[in-house]
Amino acid sequence: MKYLDEFSDPELAKNLLDQIHAATNRRWAIMEVCGGQTHSIIRHGIDQLLPDEIEMIHGPGCPVCVTPLEVIDKALEIAATPGVIFCSFGDMLRVPGSERDLFRVKSEGGDVRVVYSPLDALTVAKENPDRQVVFFGIGFETTAPANAMTVYQAKKLGIENFSLLVSHVLVPPAIAAIMESPTCRVQAFLAAGHVCSVMGTAEYPPLAEKYRVPMVVTGFEPLDILEGIRRTVVQLEQGRHEVENAYPRAVRAEGNPAAKTMLADIFEVTDRAWRGIGVIPRSGWRLSPRYRHYDAEQRFSVDDLRTEESAICRSGEVLQGLIKPHECAAFGKQCTPRNPLGATMVSSEGACAAYYLYRRLDLPAEVAHA
Repeated sequence: MKYLDEFSDPELAKNLLDQIHAATNRRWAIMEVCGGQTHSIIRHGIDQLLPDEIEMIHGPGCPVCVTPLEVIDKALEIAATPGVIFCSFGDMLRVPGSERDLFRVKSEGGDVRVVYSPLDALTVAKENPDRQVVFFGIGFETTAPANAMTVYQAKKLGIENFSLLVSHVLVPPAIAAIMESPTCRVQAFLAAGHVCSVMGTAEYPPLAEKYRVPMVVTGFEPLDILEGIRRTVVQLEQGRHEVENAYPRAVRAEGNPAAKTMLADIFEVTDRAWRGIGVIPRSGWRLSPRYRHYDAEQRFSVDDLRTEESAICRSGEVLQGLIKPHECAAFGKQCTPRNPLGATMVSSEGACAAYYLYRRLDLPAEVAHA
């Protein structure tokens, strides 16, 4: 409760907003990378309180949303395999694949279980030695250490009926891809604090220098975000492009050395496909050769599965910051949380879900009442 109160103080928020307004003299487009930051911005109406000259662009920082459709379909195929116990966090169960989701697989008899930690899935494997247990390991650098530790423990304990379906993606290569896009409008970034709490900030100064964009490491509470925006605007107005840490209570420059050592042992860098964006070179992790035996894609021979995205879902453009969710013609009509076309509508960090939950009544009547 401490941070809910301390970092949501309305007087302090007003003070920060006054400073942002006073500092802003030109138009600026700032991208918040993290979906958690997007939800906080939309939920608290922060973007509506900012000067008209400042546009917040919602980035591809929702790990559920950027998980490619083909990986979802691989998960569905594995989960439907007789004798498999498929474990996942709850936010993946309603993410649509090509024809169904994990809830549908479960209703059709698949043994799909929600767990609160990958180590819970390892416990399930220990308790069911005659069945294959798979954990769906997705996310950015934030969730990777726990998944790495689980694979490490499986090998150490000799648990051979456990495997990991890996879809880990990395933030810095995505920032580079955004900046090199011919349609890029981003002039600065709010960097995701939880990612930096693991990896530190060393990867960001080269990006800030190469693309001449300020990067401010930012938390997730309203005052965190406002302070991040304030620092970013000051840099932009002064013509600076530096990396600042506005989240020192959680982020150190060196990150978490123990977690980074574990990640370097368990994973290796690889090219990764991002849903709606495409393949970004060296933007993800896969299990290293020493642990490749625990790779569910290889164990269940689903490596070559290919899919096609929905023709009417524009979540890829949302993830790239090219459009706002309500600018998609399907938003609130063919696409709702009950009948989603893409992961951005059902993920707890998805931009479309944020607009549907917190901004729908502010949108045109045909969308608000759909």
